[in-house]
Amino acid sequence: MGYSQTELIKIRRELHQIPEIGLEEYETQRYLLTKISELPQEKLTVSTWQTGIIVKVKGSVGKRSLGWRTDMDGLPITEETGLAFASRHPGKMHACGHDCHMTIALGLLANVIEADLADDYYLIFQPAEENEAGGKLMYEAGVFDGVTLDELYALHVQPSLPVGTIATKAGAFCAGDCEFRVRFKGKGGHGAYPHLSNDMIVAATQFVQQIQTIVSRNVDPLAGAVVTVASFHAGEATNVIPEIATVAGSIRSLDQDVNQLTQRRLKEIAEGVAHSFQCEVEVILDQKGYLPVINQPETTDKLMRFAEENGEVNFELAQTAMVAEDFGYLLSKFPGTMFSLGVETPYDLHHNRMSPDERALGIAVDFVFQYFSQLS
Repeated sequence: MGYSQTELIKIRRELHQIPEIGLEEYETQRYLLTKISELPQEKLTVSTWQTGIIVKVKGSVGKRSLGWRTDMDGLPITEETGLAFASRHPGKMHACGHDCHMTIALGLLANVIEADLADDYYLIFQPAEENEAGGKLMYEAGVFDGVTLDELYALHVQPSLPVGTIATKAGAFCAGDCEFRVRFKGKGGHGAYPHLSNDMIVAATQFVQQIQTIVSRNVDPLAGAVVTVASFHAGEATNVIPEIATVAGSIRSLDQDVNQLTQRRLKEIAEGVAHSFQCEVEVILDQKGYLPVINQPETTDKLMRFAEENGEVNFELAQTAMVAEDFGYLLSKFPGTMFSLGVETPYDLHHNRMSPDERALGIAVDFVFQYFSQLS
């Protein structure tokens, strides 16, 4: 039924060669649409949104609608795997395993088409997971208008887990993310006359130090949050005090209320520093659609029981991770679950040598199809 393991590997390798940044997945979309067109069409309704694709498979009864979401985009990373099927797009790489995700979705689609399942199934090929929260963009564009997904699922490859391992947990699975950019503007001047200028490096440094107290002194110790400064830019010459300093980074939390609290305190601290140093400040907070991934207990319990009873996979209870995933936005709209798939490799996600074990492809397709089959 469906694609063989050899065919799945071929598809994954072809997708691996054409990574594209979010909302630019034109070649990827063409490839996927070609593959979908080669499958039996009697049960299918195929639509597109920008570079995304939505495939509906009509069930024999159609009382419920079940969904499977996969992401499509690559990362702005130069690949250094040395693989014969390495990226053909300079400076871009499927370093997060989305090539595997799309392959598994195609395999699942082929199996669902061939089976006589009662429920309607939606296969959602979503662009821009890495950069623009494509799930939120699709939802706000009306892609899901008139669609009631009773259950929605997704997976993400995990290099640290052995091949054939499925891991998930109810509740907080991944963190929500908010990017921040803070720009301090004062009066620049000659390094020899600091009293005639207003040093924005000192102001921005105070800001960086003070925001570290948000997690330690404002966030409940039993709640999870991280404030990371990843960029600090100011000045060029060694004898000129710059008038502008810019700090950027991210806020991550396992609870949306905590994220909002952290955003508010960061803004208050920035404004306090600006008042203290008598300078201007601009604070940009951009959460886009990266909400915490909160797995619904009911769907997650069903999935965990099935995984524990399935002899083809090994089940592990997942540890909550501070990585961000835009599937959290869709889970705020539809009940469902995300889980991890073991693809054992020494290099982690986003590494330029990350190369997942392809044996996981067939295992994942069989596992998800069997799970969906027993739901219908």
